[in-house]
Amino acid sequence: MGYVLTIVLFAALVMLGVSTSRSTKQADMSARLAKIERKLQAVMDHLGVVEAEANMPEVESRLDRGEKIQAIKAYRDLTGASLKEAKDAVEEMAKTRGL
Repeated sequence: MGYVLTIVLFAALVMLGVSTSRSTKQADMSARLAKIERKLQAVMDHLGVVEAEANMPEVESRLDRGEKIQAIKAYRDLTGASLKEAKDAVEEMAKTRGL
């Protein structure tokens, strides 16, 4: 009985170690990706490169009607961007459209 319990406990510890290892690797990769994205954005900002936005008729129509907050919400829904990213993008769109 003690032998079986030892094996079960050992197997549980091994599975816990594998699970923890996967979580750690995933967190490390997420951190590395975020770092790469920050560096790429810094390079693009330095060079003055503006990322071309996809055709977003809903965002554009809301901007044309003066509905800036709704345009930001629509942009976030379409792209999954953060509030700051969406605000900056919509403001840039408004500027290029002369609004």
